[in-house]
Amino acid sequence: MNTVAAQAISETVTAVADVAAAHAEQVDRESQFPVAAVEALRSGRLLSMGVPAGFGGGDQGIGTVARTTTALARKCGSTGLIFAMHQSQIASLVRHSEDEAVQRALRRIAAEELLVASATTEASVGGDVRTSSCFVERVGTRFRLAKQASVISYGEHADIILVTARRDAASDPQDQVLVLCDRDGVTLEQNVVWDVLGMRGTCSHGYALLAEGDGDAVMTTPYAVISAQTMLPVSHVLWAAAWLGLAEEAVERARLFVQASARKKPEVVPLGTVRLAEATARLHQMRALVGAGVGRFKELAAVPHELSRMSTVVEFNSLKVSASTLVVEIAAAAMSICGIAGYRCDGPYSVARILRDAYGAALMVNNDRINGNNGQLMLVGKSF
Repeated sequence: MNTVAAQAISETVTAVADVAAAHAEQVDRESQFPVAAVEALRSGRLLSMGVPAGFGGGDQGIGTVARTTTALARKCGSTGLIFAMHQSQIASLVRHSEDEAVQRALRRIAAEELLVASATTEASVGGDVRTSSCFVERVGTRFRLAKQASVISYGEHADIILVTARRDAASDPQDQVLVLCDRDGVTLEQNVVWDVLGMRGTCSHGYALLAEGDGDAVMTTPYAVISAQTMLPVSHVLWAAAWLGLAEEAVERARLFVQASARKKPEVVPLGTVRLAEATARLHQMRALVGAGVGRFKELAAVPHELSRMSTVVEFNSLKVSASTLVVEIAAAAMSICGIAGYRCDGPYSVARILRDAYGAALMVNNDRINGNNGQLMLVGKSF
């Protein structure tokens, strides 16, 4: 990417982030989908950022996508996380685009700047995204499926929903496929309300999902392959990039608070100075962690079998666990530095929304589940 193109993308991202910032408090307060920010993403052609030029997209790699995610999350955590989740689904389509139906979808996403969501969790199996109870029913050249989805982030606002299900009624729970469900063929009946502590604008309600469409919308690549080679590593990298945005904004507010204190009493070193240095060191650690994750995926992207190795799965799982832990530590430290000004829900030094958003990081695929999976892999693996 040349300098002019990079500058143009940077300016567009900055403009969209400003829109996200202007609506962030309302999005959080009213648990409202960030309509204005997503429309700005659409107008700036950033929703198709990760789609290859051959399909009409922005042709940007994971590094640019991650930096964009961080910039958006600094201003509005919900907007940043929605962008991260959308781009994770885009990557899953791009990297497994052998099917003609997937290629058609990618062209539509680029041409119309469509928003893509996923329905990978199911009420009857808990948070285990690699297990499904629902199944694809074939009816002539069409498919039908019904899923009790415990969470579909921004489902009512998505144009396409990627749904996991068993291949058919006789398949094992782990024999999953990924189904491209056009919103016109989907019925969503909300049965769980997303009334939560943070990331309120993701509108991650629970639904009874009914979908039908052409049979070729069922991707031929098994979901086990898509998950290992794309969805898991890309999701963990981009989620971590979103949490990095929260951490950066928290430290920035703490820095401004300490500097304002120093200007009021130049002869006194502010109490928070040492803690600010410590929080900044953790932020640098988190930046290095996310940067390493981006670099590692770039390194392995062209060798898919390496992404399926147990040691690589553990590596990207560990990225998620570490980043989700660090963001809470950093945001909590920033609140401690800012004191009551950070504890408040208003004012330039408030860290309240950031900390609430940060606490969700360890729970979106619970860290205990991930560490448990890592532990099981390490029982049989040879090197990590």
